[in-house]
Amino acid sequence: MMLSFFDQFMSPVFLGIPLIALAITLPWTLFPAPVSRWLNNRMVSLQGWFISGFTSQLLLPLNPAGHKWAILFASLMLYLISINMLGLLPYTFTPTTQLSLNLGLAVPLWLATVIIGMRNQPTVALGHLLPEGTPTPLIPVLIIIETISLFIRPLALGVRLTANLTAGHLLIQLIATAAFVLLPLMPVVAILTATVLFLLTLLEVAVAMIQAYVFVLLLSLYLQENV
Repeated sequence: MMLSFFDQFMSPVFLGIPLIALAITLPWTLFPAPVSRWLNNRMVSLQGWFISGFTSQLLLPLNPAGHKWAILFASLMLYLISINMLGLLPYTFTPTTQLSLNLGLAVPLWLATVIIGMRNQPTVALGHLLPEGTPTPLIPVLIIIETISLFIRPLALGVRLTANLTAGHLLIQLIATAAFVLLPLMPVVAILTATVLFLLTLLEVAVAMIQAYVFVLLLSLYLQENV
């Protein structure tokens, strides 16, 4: 039976139960919980240092009204990084390669920023749809264009995360297949291909972390426009 390279992105099913739910909930069980001791272990200390550094950097351009989103952004960042990194392990499934999951994260959070802007400062929020100094004949066209760009934002968030992870996984599988096929025929070329595969895996680890950061960073920029 011939298998497609895209079969790795199909949600695995066991006894009729989609295992994507298990893949989504697994990262939460891996996060170390703080203890009541005065001194934390190295894992908890490293996690606290990372969260505080990331949160302070992310909230620099935000007004104090947007700082209440700090816990949400930090949790989302850790969650996406954990899912993306776990998906690089053999015999695993990456839920963030599914556009439905990414849109399920992007649409509610983007909509929350828009609702906050409409509630707190409706004039400023609606003012983004029409740049200042626009000629009168271009006003209807610009309003339509800006409205479309506003509604495309959550789609761009989800598609960006899905496309980058999907492309990386496809490249890894293609190069791994080439190295496996070339091993009995041209061992030297196979070793060189395996070296490229190792470097690509390191790049994909960086992409997994960067894409999680970009996802949360863009959400913070959308929030900045509405607070």
